[in-house]
Amino acid sequence: MSEVTRPVDTTGSPDTAAAVVVGGGLAGITAALALADAGVRVTLLEGRPRLGGLAFSFQRGDLTVDNGQHVYLRCCTAYRWFLDRVDGASLAPLQDRLDVPVLDAEAKPGRRLGRIGRTALPVPLHLAKSLATYPHLSLAERAKVGRAALALKGLDLADPALDAQNFGSWLTAHGQSERAVEALWDLVGVATLNAVAGDSSLGLAAMVFKTGLLSDPGAADIGWARVPLGELHDTLARKALDSAGVRTEVRTRVTSISQNENGRWSVQVPGETLDADTVVLAVPHREAHDLLPEGALEAPERLLEIGTAPILNVHVIYDRTVLTRPFFAALGSPVQWVFDRTEASGLREGQYLALSQSAAQDEIDEPVSVLRERYLPELERLLPGARGAEVKDFFVTRERTATFAPTPGVGRLRPGARTKAPGLYLAGAWTATGWPATMESAVRSGVSAAGAALGALGRPRDHLFEVEEAA
Repeated sequence: MSEVTRPVDTTGSPDTAAAVVVGGGLAGITAALALADAGVRVTLLEGRPRLGGLAFSFQRGDLTVDNGQHVYLRCCTAYRWFLDRVDGASLAPLQDRLDVPVLDAEAKPGRRLGRIGRTALPVPLHLAKSLATYPHLSLAERAKVGRAALALKGLDLADPALDAQNFGSWLTAHGQSERAVEALWDLVGVATLNAVAGDSSLGLAAMVFKTGLLSDPGAADIGWARVPLGELHDTLARKALDSAGVRTEVRTRVTSISQNENGRWSVQVPGETLDADTVVLAVPHREAHDLLPEGALEAPERLLEIGTAPILNVHVIYDRTVLTRPFFAALGSPVQWVFDRTEASGLREGQYLALSQSAAQDEIDEPVSVLRERYLPELERLLPGARGAEVKDFFVTRERTATFAPTPGVGRLRPGARTKAPGLYLAGAWTATGWPATMESAVRSGVSAAGAALGALGRPRDHLFEVEEAA
């Protein structure tokens, strides 16, 4: 097939700017919507057969399965904006008030269940009652946690020195026992950072805890999709893109990006070249490295120094209900977080539990048979109702490069939205958003890239002010 060169559709005003967004994850979808809402003609290119990046769904028989359990917090203002923009907020509601059941498999009867929750009191008193009654720490450990939380609240997130330190050493220096790290700091940190405290940048960890737990009483209230993620990030997102006039092409992999002598951009896909005034590269950092034209970044090799971290998800279908709450976190067990996905998946009989296992370097390549032998007995230890229940199905999903690794020093490796090449911008959770690799970080990056592009094009950015101020 001969190659053709075609400009992005500029139907309408003769001076309509044209943009190509490469990548259909949350960052790319956000950038495309933000550009289109400002009157830019946008083409969105995605190599996969669907949108949503690593937050997607697939079919397994009659069930609709999420590749992994994703949650967000009330402080995730950009992702909440995204949900509103695609008319999906009602399908992923927030808790009225933070409430996390924590089951300790090794605790004595009557002390197995603890809760992390909040009251309506101002920060930091909103957590005082929960901490005072948390049974998984001693009285002395609870007091030291409170002092460490106040010290954490006093850190300046703008201090670059925080990025070079590891969170685990900081916790030890502030009197935190191994038990306190396991039962509280890592309980939250592993799920949000995808790394244990000793492997995490103090800067990113401080950002998570200061923003989520120490900024506003309701900041850590948890939200999650009550429908498959594909309905939010593919179906509803595609509908919003279509309504905004975005041309969306899936199964379309970009092979190169280059700038023409006239300053415009050429984006090559098999058999075709698209011309545009601006390009947003919203793909994983290693893919971005391979596509970036020479000179676009001062030190592009830094992108290859950003590590990745895996997440393993274990899926279990029982013949009966074994869990009566929507989710819980576990201690004293390899199990981390367990969610009830029965209704969301379309299961009509029995119960479907999804185990989200972050920082899964030691398990990501384990055979399914080994994981089955490990996790089914653990679920029986944690959930008496699982004892004697028939397992109708057991399977795993693996994301070997689920997130960038939040290691000390990663902050200096993360580039901003702007490149040294005029008209070329970067987006993705791995860019310098100040957040770890979350859905919130992805959406923020898309907003930043679109905002920078619109500024350079002289296009209105009023519609972004609300989300930028919230973020």
